[in-house]
Amino acid sequence: MARVLRMPEVAAGAIQAILRGWAVAAGAPFGKGEVIATVETDKAVVEVEAEEAGVLLRTLVEEGATVEVGAPIAVLGTPGEPPGTPVPDVADAPNVTPAAEAPPAPVGALPADGSAAGGPPPGGPPGSGQAGRTGERVFTSPLARRLAKEAGLRVEDIPGSGPNGRVVRRDVEAAVAASAKAPRTPAPTNTPADIETRAPTNTPARTETPAYTEIPHTPMRRAIAARLTESKRTAPHFYLRGTAGADALLATRAQLNQGGGPRVSVNDLIVKAAAHAHVQVPAMNVTWTDTAVRAHAQVDIAVAVATPGGLLTPVLRAVERAPVSLVATTLREYGERARTGRLRQDELEGGTLTVTNLGMHGTEEFAAIVNPPQAAILAVGAARQAPVVQDGAVVAATVLTVTLSVDHRPVDGVVAAEWLRVFLSLLENPLAILA
Repeated sequence: MARVLRMPEVAAGAIQAILRGWAVAAGAPFGKGEVIATVETDKAVVEVEAEEAGVLLRTLVEEGATVEVGAPIAVLGTPGEPPGTPVPDVADAPNVTPAAEAPPAPVGALPADGSAAGGPPPGGPPGSGQAGRTGERVFTSPLARRLAKEAGLRVEDIPGSGPNGRVVRRDVEAAVAASAKAPRTPAPTNTPADIETRAPTNTPARTETPAYTEIPHTPMRRAIAARLTESKRTAPHFYLRGTAGADALLATRAQLNQGGGPRVSVNDLIVKAAAHAHVQVPAMNVTWTDTAVRAHAQVDIAVAVATPGGLLTPVLRAVERAPVSLVATTLREYGERARTGRLRQDELEGGTLTVTNLGMHGTEEFAAIVNPPQAAILAVGAARQAPVVQDGAVVAATVLTVTLSVDHRPVDGVVAAEWLRVFLSLLENPLAILA
């Protein structure tokens, strides 16, 4: 019996996702657990696996299209079912934004054939694309409603091109573009009499250049903005700063890299030190939920990776048990896959602490925003030469400053202070990190 495959909610709270590709051709069979399609979220690529064996009777969405969560994307059949099998009613076709969509026409503009722009596709219900609908219910997607509100538009005034006149994202974007392109009232022109009475000037004509360029938000940028806003609004932050001598840490790194194994960075050692500090101060290895503080049995640490689209934080599992060589190899692999958009969704979830390092950019110290529901984020600055006092004398030494941002709901100040003390001690005695 044929059934509809719908766009899954591949990430918590996701409203839509991109159908990146079909792994099975129309008419081809597949087994239980085999990948049918790949879906791209705002931060990762997720494989959609078959819950049971069957055949792909028909695809409803082209590769590269953006589809709302829960919308139908394909029709599946039982094993051996012929492609001509009658399929379920899919009148509630997915709200789709094609990958390469032509620029939306301004509201009210007429195309070459004289039909109204922004109206429904041929065969759609009459009047479904009319703007200014009063007294009738306007169907709209949650995303379109939110975008319209942010743009200061009424969804009732936006023509809907979705099923049954439903207002979808592309309709709101078209309305916003039309509003931005609306002609302004021209400045009054000079009459011949004005020209005769005005003294000629040699001032060259000014050419107006745009005051700014708008870069549309990407799904990743929207996700980052939402997460950080949520964190600053809901998580009461407090900050602790500490400085450690880094000469021994740098010497240990140099010794580790003399062999033929994977090269170890200062950041790799910092991640290991943070994991050891979590073991010694387990009250920091927690996350916040609405009903309880969740204490974790193993130490999972996220590491910030800069990508062209924004910041990603893949999570290393059980760091306290992993040798530093494995930490170095895994972080390097995560970094490469993050920059090419090949991280899986499960690799971006979990963790109790994030390590973010701007030291390689010369930043001496900074404070970061906690990534909820994690309890803290460690901001690492650059190792630098500074005068320090040793045995009553001022000497030159290499120091490294870190700032710990903490969510005060699951962690008290005294716990965070003890954690930072242990962490800084580990940096100054790096052999304990390798134990």
